[in-house]
Amino acid sequence: MSDAVEIVEVTPRDGFQPIKPWIPTAVKIDFLRRLAATGLRRIEIGSFVSPTAIPQLRDTAELIEAAGALPGLRPQVLVPTARRAREAVAAGARLLVYVLSASEAHNQSNLRRSVAESVDDYARMLDTLPGEVELRINLATAFDCPFDGRMAMGPVLELIARLAALRQDVEICLCDTTGRATPDHVGQLASAAMACQPDVTAWAYHAHDTYGLGLATTHAAYREGIRIFDAAAGGLGGCPFAPGATGNVATEDVVWMFERMGMPTGVDIAALLPVAQDAAALPGASAGGRARAALLSSGGVAFANTARCAAQ
Repeated sequence: MSDAVEIVEVTPRDGFQPIKPWIPTAVKIDFLRRLAATGLRRIEIGSFVSPTAIPQLRDTAELIEAAGALPGLRPQVLVPTARRAREAVAAGARLLVYVLSASEAHNQSNLRRSVAESVDDYARMLDTLPGEVELRINLATAFDCPFDGRMAMGPVLELIARLAALRQDVEICLCDTTGRATPDHVGQLASAAMACQPDVTAWAYHAHDTYGLGLATTHAAYREGIRIFDAAAGGLGGCPFAPGATGNVATEDVVWMFERMGMPTGVDIAALLPVAQDAAALPGASAGGRARAALLSSGGVAFANTARCAAQ
């Protein structure tokens, strides 16, 4: 198994979505270009959702067009329903992230439907999805629900099995939506899910840092064999339908940790830091992370550039 990790940058979607003041589309496109220039090859650029529910994401179609001009970038777009998936594909999206929750309460809060209804809708989407479109499933509240608390592993594994039975050439992302997962829980579920569904194409992990455990749970997922990790520059983020959840684990923290461990990420952290700093300074943003402040201090950037060499 390769030591190299793939970081999926989610600031343009998960990071921006809770921000109330409108971020001009030109500013979002500039962030997209700057993030891609750091070496990030996969960026979640937006979502096709109700503009009434999440107005910040209403310009996703324009971001799809802008992303197409960036060589080597794999932009992904989140969709909550088959209908929104059709809209995204019509706008040019070729990597979709279908989201549903393991928790009934959160699925009702987020999507206004039962988990079973989301599974049925996912099956209908598969029937009409063009063959060239890649697919990921984001399984929200896989570990913890803001309404129901800690999720039992058995029902979560059963849901994963139902989804995998519909199509196995997908990437499945286990999401700690509330940031309340602990490293042992992440390791146990990741290990069990991968063992039960060995034919799933790839596995990913999405951490929030509400309780300061985002890096610890990310590392726990890595230990079990997961190599794809979501993160947000500046630690931005938060789910509007998960009360109390704060931002995603910061991209700069994740890059620093893995590079320090000698695990290549392909990301130039010195180039990433000013982008993360600007993201954290956006009006209305709720920033997080620790590495940014440390590395921007005297000598920090130089240390960041030699972190991997020192580890080796």
